[in-house]
Amino acid sequence: MPTEPLKPAVLHILLALADGELHGLGIADWVEATTHGAVDLGPGTLYRSLKEMVEEGHIRETRAPDADADPRRKYYAITAAGRRRVASEAARLERLVEVARARKLLPERAR
Repeated sequence: MPTEPLKPAVLHILLALADGELHGLGIADWVEATTHGAVDLGPGTLYRSLKEMVEEGHIRETRAPDADADPRRKYYAITAAGRRRVASEAARLERLVEVARARKLLPERAR
């Protein structure tokens, strides 16, 4: 049974955490840099999404990476379930891009 597509904020958060732990502002900064400013995770969207994702088991809170870290910051890590979910979504999007290319809506990949 296919799963529902991820909300854009959730997808970007999971992608941000795929390489390691980050705090909320670090996630927002990563998303902004990676999308060249096209996606701006405002505080409301970011922290609501993080809370929901923890509850759903896609991410978990972790300890700060070092003792000098700001104690007010919460750090997050992707879980195995979150990694599977973002991989599934990436595969779904890849299939969608293939359809768009077949319909001549996107250029062919450079070889």
